[in-house]
Amino acid sequence: MSVDTPFRTQITVAGMTCQHCVMSVTEEVSEIDGVNAVDVQIETGAVIVLADREVARDEIAAAITEAGFELAG
Repeated sequence: MSVDTPFRTQITVAGMTCQHCVMSVTEEVSEIDGVNAVDVQIETGAVIVLADREVARDEIAAAITEAGFELAG
């Protein structure tokens, strides 16, 4: 992922098992104001968010919850 953005946040999501899960998480997180790119790695549960502003983890967690998942740990 080569988007030139100043803010990068990585979190881990539990329960993703298929490409539909990836699409749901990507869609919800992408709707957050300022987010330019979302990379979801189903194998590890990693979600990398690139944005042009600092996005609070709570904001990302709310989008993950809206998609039907929760943060790992």
